[in-house]
Amino acid sequence: MFLIRMLKRSIVDPLKIFIQDSRAIGIILLFSTFLSLCLANIDVTQEWYKQIWLYSFDGTNAHHFNWNIFSLPNSVLLVINDFFMTLFFFLAGMEIKREFVEGELTSLKQSALPVVAAIGGMIVPAILYTQFNKGTEYMHGWAVPMATDIAFTLGVATLLGKRIPISLKIFITALAIIDDLGAILVIALFYGAKIQLWYLVLSVLLLIISWLLLKFKVAFGWYNWVLGMLLWYCMFNSGIHATVSGVLFAFTIPTLLLKKIEAQFYPFVYFFIMPVFALANTAIQFPVNSLAMLNSTYSWGIVVGLLIGKPLGICMACYLMIKNKLSVLPAHTNWHKMIGAGILAGIGFTMSIFISTLAFRSTLNQDIAKIAVLITSFFAILIGFTWLKLEKLKLRRH
Repeated sequence: MFLIRMLKRSIVDPLKIFIQDSRAIGIILLFSTFLSLCLANIDVTQEWYKQIWLYSFDGTNAHHFNWNIFSLPNSVLLVINDFFMTLFFFLAGMEIKREFVEGELTSLKQSALPVVAAIGGMIVPAILYTQFNKGTEYMHGWAVPMATDIAFTLGVATLLGKRIPISLKIFITALAIIDDLGAILVIALFYGAKIQLWYLVLSVLLLIISWLLLKFKVAFGWYNWVLGMLLWYCMFNSGIHATVSGVLFAFTIPTLLLKKIEAQFYPFVYFFIMPVFALANTAIQFPVNSLAMLNSTYSWGIVVGLLIGKPLGICMACYLMIKNKLSVLPAHTNWHKMIGAGILAGIGFTMSIFISTLAFRSTLNQDIAKIAVLITSFFAILIGFTWLKLEKLKLRRH
């Protein structure tokens, strides 16, 4: 008993405290990324490490699957990106629904500023990317710099403590949620495969059944989860990316159960799925001439889109809303803080890396895009953190 109490006090309790810390997710993702990049570029480990993720269950291409009536993810990488990431989107979908039902997005007036800011923060990076890649084979990657990583952005905001007022944290959270919704719509509309009509019809029927169960207040049970699994399977084979099924199914969860189910999925998603996603998708072997290869139109489009396009789009949208008296700045917030929030929104990471795996078929192009996202996200963290700390220094001087 004494040994058990000692283990609980020295390992279990500190681990619980760490998991409950909002910075924990960002720290684990950073560590997973660093570890993955090291293993992928050390001579002794690089070959077997990359092959772990590319291992194919049926001997076919590990990046893509062959269409047939019983199609399922055929490699470790596809299981992570097409199945496990559906659970991430399921959790994100529940957060979006809860915000619309009882959070910051319940009314048009409440949601106006973060919604318009998120739209501006998606459109401007996409436009900047297209200016770099107009008429090239890389145009399909226009959505890579559109996305904001919720975990990292809020993690850095938390590190700044009282320098970020609660109202601005709420604004950043709402913006990131709307940004996620935008990214989900983009994936559904532009990054699917050839549409398989019968599977799409079955997906719609399953959604209608789930919605009817919700509407007629049938007790949520095992049959809902079966419907959710069938929806994922049909969506996976429909040509629309399977992860979209996670969001759609989330909207069929009864409002009263949202917090409970979120609490159940949160640790598994953020402390298992997200680190595994980071390990699998950043297993990048740096080419010998990687710096020269980074000097490409699509990598510059990603860098400029995230680092300049994000804060520019967000701040321009907010300025127009406030100038036209359609909204006001969040309480205890000024334009210096808003610009800092816009810079932090340039942390693309999870969603940008995920979209890059869908946008480019070439593994080399995917890797270069991922490196560009990682480098830009690092600079967004560094610049955003420094920018927001500088205001405190100015205030102290006065």
